[in-house]
Amino acid sequence: MTASGTTARPTIVVSDIHLGEIPPDGEQTFLAFLESLPGKIDELLINGDLFDFWFEYRSVILRRYFPVLRRLADLVDAGVRVRLVGGNHDAWTGSFLGDDVGIELLDAPVTTELANRRAYVAHGDGLLDGEGAYRAFRGLIRSRAVRALFRLAPPDLSLPLVRRVSGTPARLEGRAGDDHERADRLGEHARALLASRPEIDLVVFGHTHRPELVEVELGRHYLNAGDWIHHRSYAVLTADSIELRHWHPD
Repeated sequence: MTASGTTARPTIVVSDIHLGEIPPDGEQTFLAFLESLPGKIDELLINGDLFDFWFEYRSVILRRYFPVLRRLADLVDAGVRVRLVGGNHDAWTGSFLGDDVGIELLDAPVTTELANRRAYVAHGDGLLDGEGAYRAFRGLIRSRAVRALFRLAPPDLSLPLVRRVSGTPARLEGRAGDDHERADRLGEHARALLASRPEIDLVVFGHTHRPELVEVELGRHYLNAGDWIHHRSYAVLTADSIELRHWHPD
């Protein structure tokens, strides 16, 4: 129950939408999904890779993302708490998303509250043993120096270059061969976290694009909301339940 005595509305978790790279019908269904949420939920948590690429320039906003930014701002205006974890495709966030759209930016991994549960939340990239080289590379490309250099290139030049190394086209065609292994390893990592941190009720990852909901122990779960490329999946959390669902406009 909330302080006012009314029943709390659900929290929604999504991840790996990859706007800008998914086909137009996938983008339109995600926009329709967002339009369906005002008045029905208390919180939307986007656990990384909302955008296939996001870079925040000082005075330019990427035109292709205007529709989703408008709908997210509408959600915030409707009283929905919207939080975003930067993924491996959209970690270059800045003040625009927070100050102008109203999104809360989370520096993950983070331990936070989700639907009255203590949750460990991370997108999932760079968490596993053997990913030290990737973590070093990630730290480099997110550094102030690299961001300053990238900002010098006009978007019409830089965006086609970024798309060539995205990896999302391979997923659209089913050619991302290590996804299942990564998903299995992240699931094992979630179980280890739950075993070593008894104060946590829930571990939430994205990144693998595989929807998963596993009750590791009674009342303690591993959750991956999946993606919007193949599954159009999302999770619905209340104080009493966690469900994985697939979006159907009807």
